[in-house]
Amino acid sequence: MADNNRFLTAEWNNLVMLNYAVDPSLLEPFVPEGTELDAFEGKTYLSLVGFEFNRTRVLGFAVPFHQNFEEVNLRFYVRRGSQRGVVFIRELVPRYAVAMIARFAFNENYTCVPMSHRIEAGNAEYTWTLGSERCVMSIETDGECFVPAEGSLSQFITEHYWGYTARRGGGRLEYEVQHPPWSVWNAKRAGFSGNVDGLYGAEIAQILRREPDSAFLAEGSPVTVFRSARIG
Repeated sequence: MADNNRFLTAEWNNLVMLNYAVDPSLLEPFVPEGTELDAFEGKTYLSLVGFEFNRTRVLGFAVPFHQNFEEVNLRFYVRRGSQRGVVFIRELVPRYAVAMIARFAFNENYTCVPMSHRIEAGNAEYTWTLGSERCVMSIETDGECFVPAEGSLSQFITEHYWGYTARRGGGRLEYEVQHPPWSVWNAKRAGFSGNVDGLYGAEIAQILRREPDSAFLAEGSPVTVFRSARIG
């Protein structure tokens, strides 16, 4: 894609990815028009992902005090023909300006909340607060990092390079995300704690409180997010 279509460049680092196999009917109301749920070995996955957003530039400009921050998103996986993409149910960031830009440019469902993170050798944790409620997602890794094997679940989770959002009034927005394949560490222990019924609804919140079906820490890399296009 042409360089003049670049909207954002950044580094995404230390991605904690908690993955839950769910009934497809749970996600079908969120599927944008013209896409379909993507599955791995017959299973549909919902992922809670926390990561560091670093060295952020929008349209080539570094916005003061908005270059380095956390994000936590809840996402699932779709296809549009041969293109494999993600749909975000909700994204959390600690900066109002970031949330406003994302809502305007991509119609994404961003919410601004106080957030923090802790990264140590083999461990990562992302924390946010909702009123008086503290929410935490964390991972303790096991073994050395590796590039996911072709056809593996970790490759499926990390290598969806398109984003899709529903447009107000019908149709959808589509945008491309480019990054190299990420190296990952498998989890020794991982999970989420906190009350997020108000964010995601009681059914999804209950799923997030159970042990994830898979979890890993992705090293991350520089990324480029391109401008969205209206389709349909």
